[in-house]
Amino acid sequence: MSIEVGSILTGTVTGITNFGAFIQLQGGVTGLVHISEVADNYVKDIKEHLKEGQEVKVKVLSVGKDGKIGLSIRQANSKSVSNKSFNKKQSSNISFEDKLAKFLKDSDEKHQDLKRHTDSKRGGRGSRNY
Repeated sequence: MSIEVGSILTGTVTGITNFGAFIQLQGGVTGLVHISEVADNYVKDIKEHLKEGQEVKVKVLSVGKDGKIGLSIRQANSKSVSNKSFNKKQSSNISFEDKLAKFLKDSDEKHQDLKRHTDSKRGGRGSRNY
């Protein structure tokens, strides 16, 4: 079986490290899923998401000349792919002015939060500098 970039395969978790998980594919070939490619959200401990011997669906990201295979569980998840395309379709229906207004509102809120946070570190408004 030929492993091609972009194909979605099923494999078994054979090892877990701090930086990712080794997945054995059909034909005894092993690839690596980096910790950033395990889930859509931040993964602090990979052992909370994967167990050795667990069967997972992976997408082939890269096949190196040296035989190293880069895999992704996150991209193989069809829900995340369909959600991204849905969000693009949904956002394309919004006018430029609406997008700009939303950006300005979000930016203003972030600026106010940052200012509040900095003021509290300095002692707030009205603090005296001796």
